[in-house]
This record gives sequence, C-alpha cells and structure tokens, in this order.
Amino acid sequence: MNRHHNTSATDRRIPEHVAIIMDGNGRWATERGMDRSAGHVEGVNTVRKITEAASEAGVGYLTLYAFSTENWQRPQAEVDALMHLIVMAIERETPDLIKNNVRLTMIGDFERMPAEAMARLQQCMADTAHCTGLTLCLALSYSSRWEITEACRRMAAAAAAGTLTPEEITPQTVSGYLTTASMPDPDLLIRTGGDRRVSNFLLWQIAYSEIYITPTYWPDFSKADFERALDDFAGRERRFGLTSDQVKQP
Repeated sequence: MNRHHNTSATDRRIPEHVAIIMDGNGRWATERGMDRSAGHVEGVNTVRKITEAASEAGVGYLTLYAFSTENWQRPQAEVDALMHLIVMAIERETPDLIKNNVRLTMIGDFERMPAEAMARLQQCMADTAHCTGLTLCLALSYSSRWEITEACRRMAAAAAAGTLTPEEITPQTVSGYLTTASMPDPDLLIRTGGDRRVSNFLLWQIAYSEIYITPTYWPDFSKADFERALDDFAGRERRFGLTSDQVKQP
C-alpha cells in the first residue's frame, strides 16, 4: 500500500481528516534492547512532529489511537506508566497547542480513566477550546465496538422514551450517536508498524477511508513519512462505490 505519487504540494488534494493507528512503540524499544516504556516516550515525540506536520499541511482533523480499551489488560505497571506519560505529555504540550491554534479533544470510555488523570486532561481540552486550527483528537480508552454498543444503547433509550422511531434510524442517525459526531469521517487511515488490521478503531467511520500502511514503527515515523502518506492519498481515486467513469463525470 506504500505507493508514492509525485503530486506537488501546491495542488495536491489534502484529506480533511486523518486518523492514525500509532503502532510499533514496543517493538521499536525491544529491537534496541530497551524497556517498552522507552518506545512510548519516543512515540510522544513523534506525536508532536506529526501534529505539526498535519497543521502545516492544512489537515482539519487528526485522530490518534492513543490507548484502546483492550490496553487496560496489559501489565498494570505498563498501564500506569502509559497513563502518566499521556497526561504529562499533554500538559507539557498544551502551551504549544494554543500557540499553534490546535484544539484538543478526546473520545473514549472515560469512566475507566483514573479520576485525577481525567480531570487534568479535561483542563487541557478547556484551555484549547478557543483554538480554530487543527483539531487534535485523542482516542483514549477507546474501542469501536464499545462506541457502537453505546450508540445502540442510547438509540434504544430514545426509542423507549418515544423520541426516536425505528423508521427514523438511518446511517446518519447512527453517526450522530457516535463519539465522533462533531467530526467528518476520516478520509485517510494511516497505520504504522506494518500490521494489516484496523484493531477495533473507528470501524463505522472508516467505511470509505483510504488506507495507508507503512512498516515504519511509530517512533521513527517522520514528517517526511507523513508527507509521503499525503502524496499517496492525493494520487488515489476515491469512488465511494461508483465506477471510475462515474467519478470522472462533471
């Protein structure tokens, strides 16, 4: 999937929403004889670089898969270290987010989050709420099956209350009950680390997303790598179920 297209930066089509499965932190560290936590630390530096690159490229939304609901099953020491790293990194980066006009938002099952960590993260979101540039969305304690299940429950509750009928439920209705209701669906899904799966991430939303998989581990994923993904996207023909001839019609 790593096809590179020579499309100039001035006329290439830029995805409005890019979602990234940031994979390979642990393998990056292990291959260097380091503790897995070192990979997560280096991965935070990559988040900073790619957020800057997305903003500079004119991307409107950048959603990063930071921590899945399945990750709660990892060894407690690793979970604790990850939570600490995420909170500290976001607090440290908030002034730069504001300086660069980046708004921070989050999606996920926050009931499972430590209360103190959640309070600190909510403060960071509040501090950037006025920003009007790139929206940086962290998927934290997130899984798509959890999200869709919650949406079904809320729709069922609305139906029981008489405010929603089965006939009124459309794909757009379902989208409106998801945690991403305020964002467009991703145009481009990037996965680092080489694995060819979507790992329970934005399953509903990526129905027509272009997918770009690179073997590069997340800590090594550079601005140049991100630009290559954007170039690849610009060279794709997005058909949304139509034929190529239909898409080309004015």
